[in-house]
This record gives sequence, C-alpha cells and structure tokens, in this order.
Amino acid sequence: MTRDYTYKIYETLLNSIIHSGYQCLPYADFVTHKYAQSSKQFVLRHDVDRKPENAVKIAEIEKRKGVKGTYYWRVVSESYNETCIKNVVDMGHELGFHYEDLTLTNGNSDKAIKLFEQNLEKFRKFYPVNTICMHGSPLTKWDNREIWKKFDYKKYGIIAEPYFDTDFSKIFYVTDTGRHWNKESVSVRDKVNTGFNIPMENTEHFIQLLRMKSFPNQMMMNIHPHRWNDNFLQWTRELVFQNIKNLIKFGMVKLKPYQ
Repeated sequence: MTRDYTYKIYETLLNSIIHSGYQCLPYADFVTHKYAQSSKQFVLRHDVDRKPENAVKIAEIEKRKGVKGTYYWRVVSESYNETCIKNVVDMGHELGFHYEDLTLTNGNSDKAIKLFEQNLEKFRKFYPVNTICMHGSPLTKWDNREIWKKFDYKKYGIIAEPYFDTDFSKIFYVTDTGRHWNKESVSVRDKVNTGFNIPMENTEHFIQLLRMKSFPNQMMMNIHPHRWNDNFLQWTRELVFQNIKNLIKFGMVKLKPYQ
C-alpha cells in the first residue's frame, strides 16, 4: 500500500479530482459563484493549524495543477509565519482567518471580539480577507463559534463562515481530521450535519471513489497541511503524535464533557 498523507499522494488525489470533472474553487469564489463554469464544483479548503511551511508545499502543488484553494490561518506562533502567508497569497490562493479568539480569552466574548478585530486586520495586511472559519480547539471546552451568538461577523466585511453559510445537506464535506477521512469518533468539532454517508478507508480509497464517480456534484475538502509530508521522519512523528491525540479525542467524543 502507498504511504498515505504524503505530498505525492495529495498530488494524485488532486489529479483525480480534476480528471473527474470538478472545478476546484476557493471558498469565497464558491460562495459568490465567481468563476463558476461547471455544475461539478470542489472547494479546496486548508486549515493551517501548525507547520506553515507544509501549507506552502500544498499551495505549490495546487499552483502547478492550475487550481486555487482557501488557506485558513491561525494567529498563534505555531501557525503564523508572515513569509509563508505571503508565499501562499502570491500564488493566487485565498487567505482566510482561522479564528480562535474565544479560546484565547478563556471564553470572555467581549475580550474575544476585540481580539478578533485586531487579528483580522493582521491578516488583511496580506489579503482582503472576507471569509473566516473557526479553529476547533478540540482539547479545550470553548467552541469558538459561540462568539457569534453575541456578535455578527458580517459587520466586519465577512461574507461567509463555512460552518454557518454552507448547506452541507447538498455539499459533501470531507475532512482529514484525526488523520482519517470523516472519522467522527476522533472529531470533536470538525463535523457537519449531512445526508451523505460515503465512508472512505484511506486516500487511495478516496481516489478510487472519485474514479468511480461515487460522489455528488458539489464537495468541500478540508485538509490540514501539517499532516502531509514526504519526509519519512517528520511523517512518522506526525503519525505517532496524531495517534496519541486521537485517543484523547476519542474519549472526549464518547464522554462529551462540554455538551
């Protein structure tokens, strides 16, 4: 079996998406129907949680294939790297804010909205950010989406947030959270209400299903670039780290301590 979660297999996956007739789009273009030229649309979304240099590698692969995606970037030190952000933007990709301000302020919504404003402007130095996406903060009790119970992100020139503004009953959502495709038992918050039930064992299986035309016409794929690497040592470290983290997340999902 081919080693999963490498740049090589990501490029193969991307080739299969394109060859299956999907038009690959950043999230903002999908929401606004900009450049929509096909009934088969595939949103390329990336959550840059850490290892920003990996995001640059993924962005380079997409640029070579002539497609663009959305990169949701955290403001914390393990993610925020201005050189990497600029590199990705310069390749033509969309930059979005991967907000977690409620977590960073220990649930204080008034402090969180002020921090959100500051952080949004920080990213707007590089790109006219108009979509945002929550960071799941799976090991904390704070759901960063809760800030919008009190405030309205559209007042900040934001046109959409995927978890609020996407009809996942019509759009098949695929995520590599937990280093598994759509494995709910290791996903604390990166999950959606959907009418689709298309299990995938691994990326090779994902590719096979694409070739068999087993998916609906509209899809959104969320990958976390830090999980993908060709370097065997770094790849192994990520595998071990994620397996340990999955044990914790599995317990949290079962116990539902914050629900």
